[in-house]
Amino acid sequence: MQTLNTILLDPARRPAVIADLQTLVDQEVSESGGVSGALIKGGYATAKKIKPNLVPSAVEKLLPDFATALQPFYADYRAQGGRDFGAYLASRPDQAANALLSVTDSKAQESSSDGLRKAYSSMRPKGQKSVEAALPRLGQLIDRHASAAF
Repeated sequence: MQTLNTILLDPARRPAVIADLQTLVDQEVSESGGVSGALIKGGYATAKKIKPNLVPSAVEKLLPDFATALQPFYADYRAQGGRDFGAYLASRPDQAANALLSVTDSKAQESSSDGLRKAYSSMRPKGQKSVEAALPRLGQLIDRHASAAF
């Protein structure tokens, strides 16, 4: 069985994976609602104006760790003969979101910037909910790239 690292980091597939993940982030941000959604949208738009390559650059750096974090879920999903990785992840929202956020938690802790660590910790609870909401689309995105790998 191929691992998520093998599937998602394949040099022939990786640029498309990164582009699809950027589209996923854009979709999730654009669909966020309420007051916090407005803040997220505003902050995201500002960040993209300041650094247009922000999302693809972050995805590029974090993708190997995200793939590793999701590998146990993917292995279980495949062992069960699953047909929809998005539904599989959505049925385990807390565990899957925490696996992904453990990557960014670690990066935030390693930061030398107190301001960045403080901002991250204040946003972390809302990040949990946002990641949980994105799990179905994320799993479907992974399924598309995995089907191309077989």
